[in-house]
This record gives sequence, C-alpha cells and structure tokens, in this order.
Amino acid sequence: MSRVLIGAGLLLWLGATLIFTGFRWFSRPSLAERLRPFHPGAERARDGLVSVESLKDVIGPLAKATGDRVAGIFGVSEQLELRLRRVHSSLDVTGFRTRQLAWSGVGLLGGVLVAAAGVPLAVGLIGVGAGPLLAFLLVEQRLAAASEGWQRTVGQELPVVSEQMAMLLNAGYSLGAAISRVAARGQGCCAQDLRVVANRIRQGVGEGPALREWAEVVRIDGLDRLVAVLALNRETSDLGRLVSTEARQSRRDLQRRTTEILERRAQQVWVPVTVATLVPGVILLAVPFLAALRLFANA
Repeated sequence: MSRVLIGAGLLLWLGATLIFTGFRWFSRPSLAERLRPFHPGAERARDGLVSVESLKDVIGPLAKATGDRVAGIFGVSEQLELRLRRVHSSLDVTGFRTRQLAWSGVGLLGGVLVAAAGVPLAVGLIGVGAGPLLAFLLVEQRLAAASEGWQRTVGQELPVVSEQMAMLLNAGYSLGAAISRVAARGQGCCAQDLRVVANRIRQGVGEGPALREWAEVVRIDGLDRLVAVLALNRETSDLGRLVSTEARQSRRDLQRRTTEILERRAQQVWVPVTVATLVPGVILLAVPFLAALRLFANA
C-alpha cells in the first residue's frame, strides 16, 4: 500500500505541475528568459537537464495518442481539433490532452485515497480504476457540451445575422464589407466566427473559401445553405434578395425546432402523471383479485 501511495503522490505532483504551468504566477520565467528579448542571437537557456518544457515535449505526444484512443473507444468520432476551433479555445490538441491526462492523475489519486480509507477491496479497485476514467470523461464531456452549445447558439443567431447581411447587401455594401460590419457590431457566437472570417479575408483568402471554412468548422445545415447562397456573390447581382429568402427559411426552421422541443416537453409532463395514476390503480385492482384467489383456494 505504501508503494501505491508513493506512486499516487508522484502522479499528483506531475499533474499539478502540468496544470499550474498554465498560470503566469506559477511559471515565472528565469533571468535568462527575461533577458533573451534584448539579445536576439542568444539561445534559449536551460535551467537543468529536465525542465517543464522538456517534460511537456515528452508527455504531450503520449497524452495525445492515449486520449484519442480512449475517446474513440467511448464513441467520440468528431476530431478534437475541430471542436477546439469551434469554441475558439486557446489550447491545441496536445495541450488539451495533456491537461486531460493531468486531471486523470488527480482522479487516480482520489481513487487511491478511497482505497486506502479502509473500504472493501472490490470497492477500492473500482475506485482506482474508475477515478482516472471519470476525470477523463468529465473533461471530454465538458468540451462536447461547449461544442454542442456553440452549434445551437449559432443556429439560433443565424436568422438575425442573415437578415442583417441582407440589409447591408441591399444597401450597397460589398460582401466583405457586410461581413466586417456584422462582425464588428455583433456580440454573439456568429459575430466571433465572422471576426475570424474577416481576418482570413484580410490575410488574402477569398470570401467564398473563408466562409466555407466557417461552415466546415460549425457544421450545421442552416449555415451550409447560407454559405452556398453567399458563394453566388460574383455570379448574381441580386444577392441581397437571395440572402433575405434564406433568412426567412432559417427563421422557419428555427420556429419548427422550437415547436418540436415544446411539444416534446409537453409530452414529458404526462409521464409522471401517468405513473402516479397507474400505480394506485394497479394496487386497487390487485386487492380484490388476491381476495378472490384466496376465496377460490379455500373452496
């Protein structure tokens, strides 16, 4: 048991180090690192044989490969890089998997502490095995919920954004100017995505490819249709009317989905009512039925 506690302590130290290195107050740069900007030809100084950066370089690929395999086992098929780009996360794939591995180490420590608390052996083994897995899945589920919430919010904002772009196009704005204006004046998820699109256009990417990149990241049907309409910018002179038509269609789709959700919730209300009605009825029917069985048995 002492070896197990020592191993759990080492994993806790490793996980805490990897987590705290993301905070500026913890990972204070050395004097050589602070002087390095003033001497461009200087090489990066190393404080020792093993540093935090070298530790990340070793653990990062292992965490990425292990995390992708475990996520695939539990049915996560969408690429992690795509989900991180969708929610505008500051982490890359390796950084996310490394943080996930660190939390798994914390979960393993919790399982070991439960096992060392004097619980039965079966419960302790389950805790040691389920602790890291539960921590891994909680981090994965948090990202999945954020990704689905972003898709849902974009779908809800899409009719308004489409109408704004249609008004600007009808007022004489070009497609690039309309995208930039909606991105600058908006505050929602669509506005954040359109800021990325506007930056890509300023970097030299065409308007059509930049919009298609946005649609490939978000992956909702309404956005695919809107991007397909906006791609006709150079082929039609009545783009504003087409975008207005697509905005009305998006609003009808959103209204239909909202109606479906309301009807589904209304049906769910009847589930506890039905159970509360059937259980007393079954009891009332069972009492005379059992009495009749006893009467025929005594006869």
